[in-house]
Amino acid sequence: MSKAAELAKAGETLTNQPSGRKNLVTNGAMQVAQRSASVTGLGAASGYHTLDRFSVDIGATASAGRYTMTQTADGPSGFANCLKLDCTTADTSIAAGEALFIQQRFEGQDLQQLKKGTSDAESVTVSFYVKGDQAATYTCELFDHDNSRAIAQSFAVTTDWNRIELTFAADTTDPLNDDNALSFELAFWLHGGSTYTGGTFSSNAWKDNVQNTRLSDSQTSFFDSTDREFFITGVQLEIGSQATNFEHRSFGEELALCQRYCQRFPAQDQADAGDFSFMCMGYNATTTEQEASFPLPVTMRIEPTGTFSGNWRVLHAATATAVSSGPVLTDAGCTNSALLISSTVGSTALTVGQASGLGQNDDVDAHLILTAEL
Repeated sequence: MSKAAELAKAGETLTNQPSGRKNLVTNGAMQVAQRSASVTGLGAASGYHTLDRFSVDIGATASAGRYTMTQTADGPSGFANCLKLDCTTADTSIAAGEALFIQQRFEGQDLQQLKKGTSDAESVTVSFYVKGDQAATYTCELFDHDNSRAIAQSFAVTTDWNRIELTFAADTTDPLNDDNALSFELAFWLHGGSTYTGGTFSSNAWKDNVQNTRLSDSQTSFFDSTDREFFITGVQLEIGSQATNFEHRSFGEELALCQRYCQRFPAQDQADAGDFSFMCMGYNATTTEQEASFPLPVTMRIEPTGTFSGNWRVLHAATATAVSSGPVLTDAGCTNSALLISSTVGSTALTVGQASGLGQNDDVDAHLILTAEL
């Protein structure tokens, strides 16, 4: 007897739900935070601050409001972590261009299965767990950057964890580009000025983007009080009109997906207080300069930029000498090709041609961040 016949006999029905990896969101369970687990005083600039793949945008005009963003060990059953925003400075005098939204951005080549812009376009469902310190109404938006089209729905927040399930209509207009550039965005709007309100808000309807129709008049401002808190986890974007159980992935799988866009060396769990962790091998190019390189464990989206933080030292022969200038990233490939790092020491202590290593110099937080974000 076929599986379909067995299910029919048992009174069950088959559904056309996707099998295999269904969640298009990366790090939806808020497991990975390579940059930091907590950052205070945010609100003056957009960017990636804590949890991987979730950036915050502040719009065209910075608000006077400020917030703390953390990876917090507080979640509904089955989730160890969530993303938390805590308003620390209120702003009730809202300028027109102000905005605050949490977003995840997608490459067009990863969303071709949506069949957007064809007669077979698929509806999609966004689901997530959310709570606040008080009742609020916020907005979930899908934004097509290739064609400047958008669709949005509002959702309610209470003081308890609730799973929100929002099905968005298919868009038969304008396909997404099949490349590694920014094509699509999932955004959770928490604050917006009159630039984004005042027009006619049409829930769950694709339209060419008109800025003042992106938010409804019922939108709550996250910055209206320092009592405001916002918690979110279990974010899932899947094809179809039905929300299914959240797809949990292992930490290793989630980290590798995040590393296409951000990689940290050394990793946080390699560092201990009073640390001299070794990062990579190189050689002494001159008596004062070391060059080092190493392959990337995961291919990055594009050639990354690199930012070094903290104190470093060059390990050579039977000694170690502090880095006085650098390290700096002088060349980088996006595939498993090597990075090229240049470091200058404070004396003519190096022997040209000898092997040497680059590592932390009694600095637990010394690290390199590589970014190839959308």
